[in-house]
Amino acid sequence: MTTTHDAAPTAVTAWGGPMVRQAVVLAGGQASRLRPYTDRIPKALVEVAGRPIFEHQAHWLATEGIEDVIISCGYRADALQDYVDTHPLPLRVRIVVEDEPLGRGGGLKYAARGLPHPGERWAGLNGDILTRFSLRDLARAHVERSALATLAVTPLKSPYGIVELAGGDRVSSFVEAPVLPHWINAGVYLFEPEVTALLPDLGDHEDTTFPALCEQDRLSAYRINGYWRGVDNAKDLKEATKEVAAFGWVPALEAV
Repeated sequence: MTTTHDAAPTAVTAWGGPMVRQAVVLAGGQASRLRPYTDRIPKALVEVAGRPIFEHQAHWLATEGIEDVIISCGYRADALQDYVDTHPLPLRVRIVVEDEPLGRGGGLKYAARGLPHPGERWAGLNGDILTRFSLRDLARAHVERSALATLAVTPLKSPYGIVELAGGDRVSSFVEAPVLPHWINAGVYLFEPEVTALLPDLGDHEDTTFPALCEQDRLSAYRINGYWRGVDNAKDLKEATKEVAAFGWVPALEAV
């Protein structure tokens, strides 16, 4: 089952670097940790600063040159279809519905088979993240490194405050939610077209495809130099709303 929403293609398609003009957004989960916000709608439609998460993503992707998006969804797909049909968006959006949960890797593969430019590289995006960074720079690094796949990574921020100890177990200071010396998968990917066939039909690409690409030295990382937040629970939603409102990222759709 598919639904298509057509909008005028973004004018940003040629910018002196590798072109990426198509993307897949994963929106198939039930988002139980965000209930009651997701009792009637999928997580992609949960509002942050007055706009659905997907709407924020659509405007970022369009700014970065993406023209076509396919959303792979399952839970409350009807609500997502209705939203896409009735709201102006800055790029073309098509929805594909998973008849049964396919996992993240399976969802990416299922949707990617319907991309309008099968011979071109494509971006993948988790449907529960908010971010602002240069996808163009990611694509440039991806090509320079001859990667088959590149994943964006972001610093790991501790959910807890840290107690600093000095000699003799003396407490020297407290640090609230510090950034730790580790990196996490930010849920944004760039794939060469041949990676589509390497994704699992069912399951998670991090368990299958990515380890295989690591062995071939064809998996690269791109360190995000910008904003990123995953919206996984009510606390994340509250913080994201404050941050997005402060940044002024609520677009005027009338200007699209």
